[in-house]
Amino acid sequence: MADAAVLTEGLQRFFGETRAVDGVDLAVEPGEIYGFLGPNGAGKSTLIRVLVTLLAPTAGRAVVAGHDVATQPLDVRLSIGVALQDASLDPNQYGSELLRLQARLYGLTAEQTEQRIKDLAPLIDLGEAIDHRIGTYSGGMRRRLDLAAALIHNPGVLFLDEPTTGLDPATRARVWEEIRRLNAEDGITIFLTTQYLEEADALTHRVGIIDLGKLIAEGTPTELKRSIGSDVIVARVEAAQAARACHAVRNVAGVDQADVHGDELTIRVQDGPAAVSPVAVALDGCGVKVRELTLRTPTLDDVFLELTGGHILERDEQEEDAA
Repeated sequence: MADAAVLTEGLQRFFGETRAVDGVDLAVEPGEIYGFLGPNGAGKSTLIRVLVTLLAPTAGRAVVAGHDVATQPLDVRLSIGVALQDASLDPNQYGSELLRLQARLYGLTAEQTEQRIKDLAPLIDLGEAIDHRIGTYSGGMRRRLDLAAALIHNPGVLFLDEPTTGLDPATRARVWEEIRRLNAEDGITIFLTTQYLEEADALTHRVGIIDLGKLIAEGTPTELKRSIGSDVIVARVEAAQAARACHAVRNVAGVDQADVHGDELTIRVQDGPAAVSPVAVALDGCGVKVRELTLRTPTLDDVFLELTGGHILERDEQEEDAA
């Protein structure tokens, strides 16, 4: 896609023997909200750091806003806004001071700067605190200020690395609302990474699922969820009985697939309401004690489970335990 806002071709970034980004090809259209979904350690943050010129690619090519990240890094930086997961803000600086300094670095006049701060006021939502030291801010206040700083020069492409991690539900909802507004009203292309399934589902036009440095699936949230069937039955059983339960339900009419993950049995079916009763009868018939039986439509976590064999949150917990 020649006019893509973000384009990568065979993009790689290695750290020694670790293939953090391993041959990623993607194209993000202008005006699109594109979500990169995956667990911690999948390569999301590394990819975004290459795209914003903080890391040089090991191989392959990346173009952002029409500029090559390896040969035209300054042009890329002038065209984008970036809010990374760990905001590096000076605690001794005042909030308003940070915004004015950021605007000056991008060449805005004093008049333009004050107008942009006024425009961003609903997002910042700091009131009088904007003239207080950043060291007095809560985590949510810092995240909102960092996002405002990334937007001060009205960039064409905005990169957000897990923008709502650690935020309370009310603040998260406000950030979601602002992301939608920026995209709809200002036409900003937004590339965000997230491990929150509901965030990707609610915000993005398209999703790329990354695992172990590779792009393993891509499409709209609806397309990805439809790719694994129409309904999901989830049964929680005794872990020691899970394998027996799985074998029993696989023979039930209408069941497409059944998988075991600890004490959870995930059963994919075409007609959920019609299949619930036969599944319950089969579990009872083989002597399995069912603690919980639910029917729902597929989620992006089901897609990830289908593609990788593990839930996103499970993968995160395993990596934390290993660390």
